[in-house]
Amino acid sequence: MRPIQSSDKLRLVHSDIRGPVYRKALQMEREGVEVLKLNTGNPASFGFSMPESVRTALLANADRAVAYCDAQGMGEARQAIADYHLSRGAVGVTADDVFIGNGVSEMAQMVCSSVLSAGDELLMPSPSYSLWSNGAYLAGARPVFYMCDEQAGWYPDLGDMERKITPRTRAVLLINPNNPTGQVYAPALVERAAELCRRHGLLLIADEIYDRLIMDDAPFLPAAAVAPDQPVVTLNGLSKSHIICGFRCGWATVSGPAKETAELRECMLKLCSLRLCGNALTQLVIPAAMADRESTRAMLVPGGALYERREAACRALDALACVSYHRPQAAFYVFPRIKDPSKVRDDRRFAVDLLEAEHILLVPGSGFDWPWPDHFRLVLLPEPGRLRTAVGAIGAFLERYHQ
Repeated sequence: MRPIQSSDKLRLVHSDIRGPVYRKALQMEREGVEVLKLNTGNPASFGFSMPESVRTALLANADRAVAYCDAQGMGEARQAIADYHLSRGAVGVTADDVFIGNGVSEMAQMVCSSVLSAGDELLMPSPSYSLWSNGAYLAGARPVFYMCDEQAGWYPDLGDMERKITPRTRAVLLINPNNPTGQVYAPALVERAAELCRRHGLLLIADEIYDRLIMDDAPFLPAAAVAPDQPVVTLNGLSKSHIICGFRCGWATVSGPAKETAELRECMLKLCSLRLCGNALTQLVIPAAMADRESTRAMLVPGGALYERREAACRALDALACVSYHRPQAAFYVFPRIKDPSKVRDDRRFAVDLLEAEHILLVPGSGFDWPWPDHFRLVLLPEPGRLRTAVGAIGAFLERYHQ
């Protein structure tokens, strides 16, 4: 029998966060090697726990999750999400505009499948969370990358964005707050990006899952609030803000003129119906989670778990001569640059060599569709002492490393 051939749509799909280097780390662990996994933003793996509000809602309502629920999502959960977006400045959003799924990952794929046809283009940032480029590939489309300018605090280069619009461009993606850089875009920049979409008749896709994990009072406005007259799909969820990554609880909210978004809503509902419904058990916690913002805020102020981890990482990075970085404003990532470009010519090989030498797993910049081998992403979730030790070990390794 001939070998089964794979789909050509998977040829360019990549998952460096849980790709070959990650699988090598798992093999090392099976062989008894302790590995520090700084590859994925998974707070529960580092001692963070879900809020009591979520635990109580889950245990008190579990029996209600036995049957299928509405394909679009439980009504009270969608209403809680709509109320949240209205409280953040979105205009006219109702429960009917909300689609709940199994994490932002599923919803992103639904959005890509709804708006992209074979040969279409999705304009997205570089660096970018690879979920989105993979979503374009799986829809038979092509990701086109506009550059984010490291010298400008990783802000999108709007001139580059506009130059890369073609007749096949269907949508523009903003990831704000950003993964992997941890930066927050000023409302004025989001407004200019929305105006660009308006001028060219494009959908604006806003991945805002870290909007509740912003530190230092960095100014932030959701895209739906900045551009109420512009078709916008906003993606969000509870994985990070409420420490329940394994619940796979995410949603997409459609805003803007109803006439211009009607077909998109129908496509989204069709895709939701194909998989019957999202995980009903996790939808039960959404109203309680959206009402409980204090448990998240407590992590983001001096003395809070995420704040102190960021501070520890920044102090450790400041002590290294071999890297530079921009201080993250949100989430729990930093995207350092290796100063000497001659040291690393293949950043995936660098990640493997670091894993073998120091037993630290991280994701190279190319895993985020960054075109040069001079960056890597660190996850800032270990407790501060362990994080300082890990950053020091990475620095010492880079000092002696050369490909």
